[in-house]
Amino acid sequence: MALSPISLLVFRPLILCLLIITTSGPKPSESKRIFTIVNYCKEVIWPAMTNSNNFTGGGIPPLKPGQSTVYTAPPQWSGRIWARTGCNFDKDGNGKCQTGSCGTLLNCTGPSTPPASIAEFNLNETMDYYDVSLVDGFNLPIVVKPSNGTGNCSSVGCEGDLRQSCPAELRDEATGKVVACRSACDVFERDEYCCRGMYSNPVSCVATNYSRIFKEFCPMAYSFAYDDPTSVVTCSGADYTLTFCGSRNQTFCSYHDNKLVCSSGSKNLKVLLSQNQKMYWGFILTLLSYFIFVNDHYFRP
Repeated sequence: MALSPISLLVFRPLILCLLIITTSGPKPSESKRIFTIVNYCKEVIWPAMTNSNNFTGGGIPPLKPGQSTVYTAPPQWSGRIWARTGCNFDKDGNGKCQTGSCGTLLNCTGPSTPPASIAEFNLNETMDYYDVSLVDGFNLPIVVKPSNGTGNCSSVGCEGDLRQSCPAELRDEATGKVVACRSACDVFERDEYCCRGMYSNPVSCVATNYSRIFKEFCPMAYSFAYDDPTSVVTCSGADYTLTFCGSRNQTFCSYHDNKLVCSSGSKNLKVLLSQNQKMYWGFILTLLSYFIFVNDHYFRP
């Protein structure tokens, strides 16, 4: 339905404002980055996030099996993302977790407590650096997959469940089952395992029998502190999908440029949009509906 000449005079300034709102400023791909966090595990997980500048949590909601959520990171963001398991929080957000705790609140108030499988990011304008670290142990399979970036942009992480192959002396057990695999540093507190003291440099801190077990099982993840050459990957201008209990070749959904893009086979994945994204698109739809309503009721020829 065409707008009348009079309605065009009224709508032209409003449409111009709408175009300015939706097109001005930096595009998502030029500044902010989108993290899509997916739970393919058979249990509920409580994703956790800390910024490199502080330990205040990002308020990521718990994810049931098959659910995902998105987080928009500011430009030049650096931090860590992992999953907590076996958590029990009350209505005020107080509680604890079997693995990956970061304080006694739902929102993190400190760094992750070992053992935990951790994705680490250092995002910059020209180059991103990212990896999956098992230096603090292993609690869940985790894979990081970049999209829409340029450069190496390889997937990293650990697809298999190391808990099933964890040496007996490193096992972390709860309720009669192995819930995590601890690091040798965490268990034995010896300098050669912790890369400290006389072992606090890449020459003297080398792979141990325990770190080799981690590396053989998870070749695309950090196994000890100076495992950099084979574990750190670079990419430029990418968004990132983190899948827990998934694989590098598994189909997945990711959120990019305000669009949800799912590869085949992921139709059942439920995505939880952030409050800011809901408000943004709600505003746009409301404004467009207002345009149509006013034109139909007040400016018919």
